[in-house]
Amino acid sequence: MTSRRAFLGATSASVALAGLWPDVQLLAQQAQDFIQGPPVGDIPPVQLSRHVWMVYAPDGFPTPENRGMMSNVIFVVTSVGVVILDSGSSLQIGQMVIRMIRQVTPLPVVAVFNSHFHGDHWLGNHAFAQAFGQQLPIYALPHTQEMIRGFEGSTWLTLMEKWTNQSTAGTRVVAPNRTVENGQTFKFGDVTLKMHFYGRAHTAADLCVEVVEDKVTAIGDIAMANRIANLDDGSYVGTFKYYDALRNAAGEQLWVPGHGVSGKDILQTYGAFLSGIWEPCLQAVKEGLSEADAKARVLRDPRVAARAKTMQGFETNIGKYTSLAYLEAEKEAF
Repeated sequence: MTSRRAFLGATSASVALAGLWPDVQLLAQQAQDFIQGPPVGDIPPVQLSRHVWMVYAPDGFPTPENRGMMSNVIFVVTSVGVVILDSGSSLQIGQMVIRMIRQVTPLPVVAVFNSHFHGDHWLGNHAFAQAFGQQLPIYALPHTQEMIRGFEGSTWLTLMEKWTNQSTAGTRVVAPNRTVENGQTFKFGDVTLKMHFYGRAHTAADLCVEVVEDKVTAIGDIAMANRIANLDDGSYVGTFKYYDALRNAAGEQLWVPGHGVSGKDILQTYGAFLSGIWEPCLQAVKEGLSEADAKARVLRDPRVAARAKTMQGFETNIGKYTSLAYLEAEKEAF
């Protein structure tokens, strides 16, 4: 693949020498629009229920090898069209998902919902807006919309290109153009979608979407099957409260995470893992112990130790997320 930076650099330099700076800007933009990363290979969709399908991402973190395919893309086939629940990490991933939808139904995509503002869940918006029109309804919580329109949008675009060695080049920021609130319902033909939001968990704005007729709920990143979740923008206490509120509101569901396989016990199993980090940290703070002492207790906790050898990102992230738990515990304790 031609180096995007090299191409744009050479183009800008040659035209600038001719003293045509406005033309440089135009040509550079045209070149950026033209040069795109390579296509993402097809991943056959898996049917989870009568209406719900998932394009599964086996990798938990973006790399040049997986071209950013790190988060699941869920689609709901209704009698009036297809609804996307998280659109993936790039234009190319969104285009691949559209090909996979065509294996299931000829119906158009009629709406997209973004669970939160981390880019692996919404950068694929570009593909769906490109294929189904710029007025395609794209829904999110208000704070998610605000963050994507602002600094988070451009930051995630740049980071995803960097992490994938420019495999996602050509992707544009397409922010949600509609907002939702907790308890709101949408009717798409024979399918009802219910919105759930119960405060800060993985981020300050995590939307879970319940497919009511199927008893299936897409939970974004509030829980993961086998990947240690980013909690830089989140809260341990808030996550536990969110789980309780979601279970009380939705009842028994097939929980479909943004990373990993689906299951009816994910909130329980991942909640136990998070508790194995949180509770030792809280107790260490109450006893006046150091963060290092807290980390030692966390690593000995059986709920954590049981996942240490198999959980994606454990070794590189457990120290950081123990530190975040310790800091939050200090605020809770005092």
